Amino acid sequence: MTEENTPEKSSGDGYAEIKMGGGWYLTVSLAHSERFDKDYVEIAKERGGNKKSRFNLNPAHTRALGETLIKFADENKL
Repeated sequence: MTEENTPEKSSGDGYAEIKMGGGWYLTVSLAHSERFDKDYVEIAKERGGNKKSRFNLNPAHTRALGETLIKFADENKL
């Protein structure tokens, strides 16, 4: 992992971000749905506090996503 893609803030506080360039950040945060009374993991592309796009993930699938991303990066020499 290059230094520019190292999470800047990640200490078990339910939030992590990766600086992508051009002022954009990839953010990962824990969130709670009041409507469904459930927790989820939100992955978003953000700049200046505005979220451009986001994806909500069931917390049960978080580890599987991370492991799959690592495997994908290794297989494709990324």
